[in-house]
Amino acid sequence: MTEFTRRNLLTMIGATAGSTAMYHAMTSMGYAAPSDYSGPIKLDGDPQGAKVLVLGAGLAGLTAAYEMRAAGYEVEVLEFREKVGGRCWTLRSGDSFTELGGATQNVDFAEGNYINPGPWRLPHDHHAVLDYCKRLKVPLEPFIQLNYNSYLHKSDAFDGKPQRLRHIKSDYRGHVSELLAKGINQGDLDKLVSSDDREVLIESLRSFGALNEQNEYVKSLETSVYRGYGKQPGGGVGAEPEASDLLDPQQIVQSRLWEYLATHETVDHQAPMFQPVGGMDGIARGFEREVGDLITYNAKVVSLQQDENGVTVTWENTSDGGTQTSTADYCVCTIPFSVLGQIDHNLSGGLADTISTMYYNGSTKWGLEFKRRFWEEDENIYGGISYTDQAISQISYPSTGYLSDGPGVLLGGYTWRGENSYKFNAMQPDERLEWALRQGEKIHPQYREEFKTGVSVAWHKVPWVLGCSGVWENRENYDEAVKIDNRVVCAGEHLSYLPAWQEGAILSSLDAISRLHDKVING
Repeated sequence: MTEFTRRNLLTMIGATAGSTAMYHAMTSMGYAAPSDYSGPIKLDGDPQGAKVLVLGAGLAGLTAAYEMRAAGYEVEVLEFREKVGGRCWTLRSGDSFTELGGATQNVDFAEGNYINPGPWRLPHDHHAVLDYCKRLKVPLEPFIQLNYNSYLHKSDAFDGKPQRLRHIKSDYRGHVSELLAKGINQGDLDKLVSSDDREVLIESLRSFGALNEQNEYVKSLETSVYRGYGKQPGGGVGAEPEASDLLDPQQIVQSRLWEYLATHETVDHQAPMFQPVGGMDGIARGFEREVGDLITYNAKVVSLQQDENGVTVTWENTSDGGTQTSTADYCVCTIPFSVLGQIDHNLSGGLADTISTMYYNGSTKWGLEFKRRFWEEDENIYGGISYTDQAISQISYPSTGYLSDGPGVLLGGYTWRGENSYKFNAMQPDERLEWALRQGEKIHPQYREEFKTGVSVAWHKVPWVLGCSGVWENRENYDEAVKIDNRVVCAGEHLSYLPAWQEGAILSSLDAISRLHDKVING
């Protein structure tokens, strides 16, 4: 086995602990905390005909409309777009999308293929969105987050050749287990491990790391059970399997590909995960079946004013250019702060301060359609995600339509914050597609030959949101921002501790309308 320095050993052990450390860090930032949803809300009491204006028909607005109508309110919903869902959005054949700057993309996917440029998966612990899917009869299917046969890739590791996730994971775990077992046997960890625990711990490391009786992680049929065989077991003559070669442990450490292994360990990414059958907008359409008659589409809000008597909203009809006014007793505003900050309003205090200062994540996603599902046919990849240090960041394989003939659509890249998102914002759609192909072919050489068509969405250039999700640099104004401001209360993923998740939007909305209802009933 290759000799390790103490620093390398600590680096590897630190990566194993890193998933837990990462989780706690993400929780404190509001990215990984589990949902606190405990069941449907009950808005008891008669609102006596009070009218509520709901601004925005994303999931926060739809939730508010659905629950407040059920509680007896008169509800009117104003939606900027021509459809419901907001960032709960699916692009299919025949769809057209114009981004800021005027570039228009026409989606030309084969019938049945789609891409979700916004949310694309539902964690098992997001209890509210799953409950609404059940109540609204939105069918779900598994979303494959982790696939051991997918790839991990860094441009300066293993001569730029992508490595199967199972090879990195199995060999990394095995080498770390061997180092720990030897350290325990040599007494290096006596201060940390009692004599009673020593043998049990070594036994656990043999099991965990597939070590032999000498506590070594070596090429063998046992290690191949985890990392895959050099020659697969078969039947009949010559059926005996052969062990696969191990990766060099020093290369694994220096490659830093182990950084990707914790990605699937945070609670919001653990199996099982789900997706709506046929596209994420199935959730929005489920709500629309219940409250679609309340919604005015193509209604661009330009002014939100309130006084002691009620709320007045001025909006433009983007279809005919006319201007109209809607009034109500109260307002639930789910307009993203990135847009609300550009609207004339008289909101006050910490809410107004947050609206004017909150910035939004930039994110870019690609939907790439290929002539055939080569990732399945050539590389035996069925669902899951491959990761790369290139700007596209990742490639996600469809979790549906397995083994089907004809074209298939990949999520051809997904950037999250940072300079890469800004770079792609500055590009035209054709340029973004070229970058996705150029970088994707480093992982899948078939890309160019098999490419058919594609679409990309750079979220800072989406007119009705101007970003992917709200960002809190600190939360000192959070409590002020979620308060009811006279007759207006705001809601959305940006006003939750689950930012960028649909669960955060729904929970924020439920909290907001519960407090608003209490004010209406009790004064």
